[in-house]
Amino acid sequence: MENSKTEIVKVQIENDTLELFYAFPDIDHKQPLATILVLPAWHGRDSFMCEKAKCFADQGFLSIAVDLFGDAKIGKTREECQRLIQPFAENRHALKKRLSQLITFLQNDSRIDSNNINAIGYCFGGMCALDMARNNLGLKAAISIHGLLFKPDYNLPDHYSAKVLVLHGHKDPMVPHEQVADFQKEMKKSVDDWQMVVYGQGLHSFTLPAANDPTIGTIYNPLLDQRTTKFVNNFLEEIAP
Repeated sequence: MENSKTEIVKVQIENDTLELFYAFPDIDHKQPLATILVLPAWHGRDSFMCEKAKCFADQGFLSIAVDLFGDAKIGKTREECQRLIQPFAENRHALKKRLSQLITFLQNDSRIDSNNINAIGYCFGGMCALDMARNNLGLKAAISIHGLLFKPDYNLPDHYSAKVLVLHGHKDPMVPHEQVADFQKEMKKSVDDWQMVVYGQGLHSFTLPAANDPTIGTIYNPLLDQRTTKFVNNFLEEIAP
């Protein structure tokens, strides 16, 4: 991973300058590349997300750790993180608009195969990946890892074209069981190819090593992190370049 070629690409979206962290595969890429967007948890595009991008680049994808908040802002406290996601978590129309503008920018990047753009998101980023799938924004596949599952409060297409993989913790206090049941009904109705893996001992943020806040149920679980990596890698083989 230390040898990965990386690049920061800045894109102006409304009043924010998003700093996208590109990690390139170590292959001859004269042709457009299959691409994975790494969508961040509420902390923002931190070093964890950039390292994940490098890992996916090692698997042959152009991988982009996405800065959704602008200027690569990172939340250092719970309060700062909440302020970062609040404009989008409370206004899913605004989130859809930002994600749509981001995809439009990426589809115009000649290095990207616009027919093979995928998204993987963690926590808040999982909700973003699912909203991209829900709105048919051009994804081939969407992966949500300990993501928020509730639908946005606007009309959605009847059919979502992307493949969907969701990895969820049964004990996640931020996702009530009723929300899980509603999500499964939504998938059954709208998605041809979807999978959901539920970890019986999983809380929220179970793949994030820095997660250690029992008061809100964000706890890292190294075993579930390993299992998640295996599930994700198997899924990526289906969409591999």
